[in-house]
Amino acid sequence: MGWTSAAVVVLCALPFYLDAFWLRIGLFSMAAAVGAVGLGLLSGTAGQLSLGHAFFLAVGAYGYVWLAGEPGPGLPTAVAAVLAVLLAGAAGGLFSPVAGRVRGIYLGVATLALVFLGHHVLLTADSVTGGFNGRSVPPLELGGFSFSADSELTVLGVPFGAEERLWYLGVALFAVTWFTARGLLRGRPGRALVALRDSETAAAVMGVNVSRHRSAAFVVSSMYAGLAGVMLALSFRRVVPDYFSLVLSVDYLAMIVIGGLGSVAGATAGAVFVTALPLLMTRYADQLPLVAAPGTTDGTVGPTEAARYLYGAAIVLILLFAPDGLHGLVRRLRARLRGRRAAPPPVGTSASLPPTSAARTKEPTP
Repeated sequence: MGWTSAAVVVLCALPFYLDAFWLRIGLFSMAAAVGAVGLGLLSGTAGQLSLGHAFFLAVGAYGYVWLAGEPGPGLPTAVAAVLAVLLAGAAGGLFSPVAGRVRGIYLGVATLALVFLGHHVLLTADSVTGGFNGRSVPPLELGGFSFSADSELTVLGVPFGAEERLWYLGVALFAVTWFTARGLLRGRPGRALVALRDSETAAAVMGVNVSRHRSAAFVVSSMYAGLAGVMLALSFRRVVPDYFSLVLSVDYLAMIVIGGLGSVAGATAGAVFVTALPLLMTRYADQLPLVAAPGTTDGTVGPTEAARYLYGAAIVLILLFAPDGLHGLVRRLRARLRGRRAAPPPVGTSASLPPTSAARTKEPTP
């Protein structure tokens, strides 16, 4: 509880000290963490391979833009955000019969088709998606408060723009994701999904409805992805079809593999690593060896490609030396440190000898 309170205090204080660049990295990382937690529930806990996570992020992002914007119904932005998450869950529900009957690489190929189908729809449905150029994102308004820089706001002498305002929204949504996902994993549904991942036959013998739980995991994962899509849209302020491609789905798989399958904390750590690395390398490209600054054409490696090489190498190292990811590595280090602290002193030291007063005196030989 103490660590949680300290983390909340630090997160709430950061907008008063960080500039817009670092806050933007934090916003993208929090949105990616929400989506990674959803994919971790599906692939890490339920054992279902999905390559279509980018499709459900696109449903959430474009669903919010269309529901809250013009052309579109023009709903209140808060209502549009909730409906966009539900729309992503409904899309997952429509696909859940396939997820309930197909598993492994076959499910991965089936979800891969969703990415290509969704990308084609995003490019061709101009009236809804804006086509190749995408659409601008309406700023979120909640109770008359706007999460944009249109109105001036100063808190403790610090001007609060869009990044500062969205920061607290992102922290709140990530906190909801964190606690709901951990509650799900620790409850009966989580235990059922773990049993389903380990052995479908054993899970069915124990009374787990295999098809229903696999379908439910896909729906819940889709809703998390839809929420991440809404958060990304608000952070980017413009959505374009090319962002929601197969590369994005692979990035999310990299997040949960690096962080640790089936772990909320691991998915969060992997999301921060994969999201922040290319942004940091882009900003400091001129100070890094073998990395070209953005916009140069001298044939060297760009920051985005270099970042992909690095976390690709991280995946290989994780699979070889820490298959349970960063979360498992940290857990083993903690256990080792606790074991060293609790270990008895070595034999032969003064601590292992009884006190002098307790020693039995030798009787004289008669």
